[in-house]
Amino acid sequence: MLTKDKLARINQLANKAKTSRLTKEELKEQKLLREEYLKTLRQSFKNQLSSVKIIDPEGTDVTPEKVKHLRTENKDN
Repeated sequence: MLTKDKLARINQLANKAKTSRLTKEELKEQKLLREEYLKTLRQSFKNQLSSVKIIDPEGTDVTPEKVKHLRTENKDN
């Protein structure tokens, strides 16, 4: 999870980019913050997806193998 300060900085840079040009340093900072944000978002989504279990109407577990693999992968980490 990103800190509130980092999220605020992402928004601050985005708003500044709408009204004026960002400096090279600000562009680099923005890129790094966005990459960190996306990495965190993807990991969070993977964690959420790995907890999904799909059961058909007969009560059989039909969870895709990819999801089952993610579940075991997350347990190892």
